[in-house]
Amino acid sequence: MAKTYLDNITRAQFNLSTVLGILGAFIFFLGFALLLPMIIAFVYDEEVWHTFLYSASIAFLTGGILYYLFRTDEELRIREGFLVVSLTWLFLSLVGALPFVISGILPSYTDAVFETMSGLTTTGATILGGTTNWGFVNPEIESLPQSMLFWRSLAHWLGGMGIIVLTLAILPLLGVGGMQLFQAESPGPTTDKLTPRVQETAKLLWGVYVAFTGIEFLLLWVHPSMDWFQAINHAFATLATGGFSTKSGSIAAFDSVYIDAVITLFMFLAGINFAMHFRLLKGNTESFFNNREIRFYSLITAISIVAISGSLWLFDGYDIGGAIQYGAFQAVSIITTTGFGTDDYELWHSFGAFFLFLLFFTGGCAGSTGGGVKMIRWMIIIRNSFREIKQIIHPKAILPIRIGDKTIDYNIQRTVLSFFVLYLIVFGIGALIMATMGYDMQSAIGASIACLGNIGPGWGEFGPTDNYAQIPLFGKWVLIIMMMIGRLEIFTVLLIFTPTFWKQ
Repeated sequence: MAKTYLDNITRAQFNLSTVLGILGAFIFFLGFALLLPMIIAFVYDEEVWHTFLYSASIAFLTGGILYYLFRTDEELRIREGFLVVSLTWLFLSLVGALPFVISGILPSYTDAVFETMSGLTTTGATILGGTTNWGFVNPEIESLPQSMLFWRSLAHWLGGMGIIVLTLAILPLLGVGGMQLFQAESPGPTTDKLTPRVQETAKLLWGVYVAFTGIEFLLLWVHPSMDWFQAINHAFATLATGGFSTKSGSIAAFDSVYIDAVITLFMFLAGINFAMHFRLLKGNTESFFNNREIRFYSLITAISIVAISGSLWLFDGYDIGGAIQYGAFQAVSIITTTGFGTDDYELWHSFGAFFLFLLFFTGGCAGSTGGGVKMIRWMIIIRNSFREIKQIIHPKAILPIRIGDKTIDYNIQRTVLSFFVLYLIVFGIGALIMATMGYDMQSAIGASIACLGNIGPGWGEFGPTDNYAQIPLFGKWVLIIMMMIGRLEIFTVLLIFTPTFWKQ
């Protein structure tokens, strides 16, 4: 009956029943994910195990009811796909926040949603270790039960490759019309399909993702400063380019050149299109090393490491080894939008600090787990700018934009330029809202770009040694939405707020 009622009130071009049915499937899947930290609680004999059981039960019940009432065999259309993705990230954050609240660790549901959305969107911004604007002192990261730390990292890992892609890989019920979800989850200039079937594509991508996570886990575990639990948490956060750590001091707390080097390497790898990793592992080295976006990404990374390391050596008094260690780590951490920290970049000389600030607007490759603008978009924007200069000199010439031997279609050029404009508009609105709450310009700008770019640490009062606990409730919800907008790359979320989206 519920399905019939919804079908009657929904326009012919938009089936809300389909959306709710698939949303229920995702929430039901989250219940299984919530059982994993319960196992960690048993391992460490923690009393909070029941909070995960209660949360999982709520997810099973809610998701099961939605799926049972509204499941359908109708093909998912593109408009419904965008709505499913947006609502999925929101509702999974609402349900995923329950362990923090039920356990009493975070009495504020808004803080719990903020922490969970930050995890699922791989932002890495935290409210832990700070005092809220109403006087409650949130616990330090180290004081959290191990199971809660694991849940934060697991949220990163699931959100990194994308819960939508994961579910496409393991739930055949979404096989029909699944490409619409894959496009909405991966809304870059191109969606790289390795196989004709989206389910097979998702499985291959997840295979590479799991393999890289396992390799990094082993490399971290062999070092005496990390036990197996810390190694798996940081491997999850690194491959997801998330940034949640088990320590308040982030990676700096381990004080190890080896740990820094391993995480730097895997942050860089996580910033590369995972489809290209798959091709490389299959032996297609030419496709990997001739990829123009990977070359551009590597070039920007190399220039950034040299510039920032040089600044630390020349202006901040670091020895050459320390300058390269900290400069390389922070440059790669920000470019890939991971947000791990080994140094307080706000104390650097203005040259190095400002250069790092510019990297907040970059991002990894399309098809990576990183956020931000993405390298392929910057390549198109830069080439379009030079093309315009040539067009002024030769107004009648036909000057296509090429990446390698491929001509970039005009529609892609238009979409990229529109994305960039919208990105700056959303960034500006976020910074303006933070400024109206009394934060100085540096803090307002830092919080806005850190959340929109899914980076985590920002500037000013939200720098690498600070947190977001102090922000009023409204401000936290603004940043929550900005994290989701950034993770789904602007269009997916903003589309559902336009009147055109809801018209027949």
